[in-house]
Amino acid sequence: MDAKILIVEDERDIADLLRYNLQESGFKTDYVRNGADALQRAVEKTPDLILLDLMLPEVDGMIVCRLLKNDPRTKNIPIVMVTAKTEEKDRVAGLELGADDYIIKPFSPREVVLRVSAVLRRIQIGKQTESTKRIETHGVTIDLDKHQVLTESGPIDLTATEFKLITLFARSPGRVFTRDILMDVIWGQDYYGIDRTVDTHVSRLRRKLGEFGKHIETVHGVGYRFKERG
Repeated sequence: MDAKILIVEDERDIADLLRYNLQESGFKTDYVRNGADALQRAVEKTPDLILLDLMLPEVDGMIVCRLLKNDPRTKNIPIVMVTAKTEEKDRVAGLELGADDYIIKPFSPREVVLRVSAVLRRIQIGKQTESTKRIETHGVTIDLDKHQVLTESGPIDLTATEFKLITLFARSPGRVFTRDILMDVIWGQDYYGIDRTVDTHVSRLRRKLGEFGKHIETVHGVGYRFKERG
């Protein structure tokens, strides 16, 4: 495994633990101790993934995440946040900035390796599906040219919004999409809908998909994700 992981962590002991376990699993690692260096290193080295601590000196991790996602040179680098903040609002805020996953301290080194591997796998799947006109997963086929969703029982009649939703979910299996992100991506930032708009559309999509709708999972208090294939 040749993926390069940039570790952004100001506590040396934690950084060494992360480096050791990632390298033992075949990853290459780089390490910086503050947000300013993280921004510079991300541009210079273009890592395959960034493990980003949120409690950093000089530049806060949330700011680092936002700057990376707003920079065309680094916006596509996946970010896994590592944080001691356990409140739901902090996790949601990070995901809304574009982070791909989060890990709460204290963590198991094995968990970190598994989370990193899962995110990289999702990114690879996403790149593959972007170059194809069909997405096939969990017995559902999405034909992008024909704007059609098929199951074993035949075609599913979806609205344009429902088709956008299932395509977004299927392209990034395992990724959690907050309701705010879904509102921005599907309806646009200028749309002002009621609070239950996303939930209502997801519920209708699940119902139309029948037994296949179970693969759209609710992440309570955060949003939704499409189940990864085991």
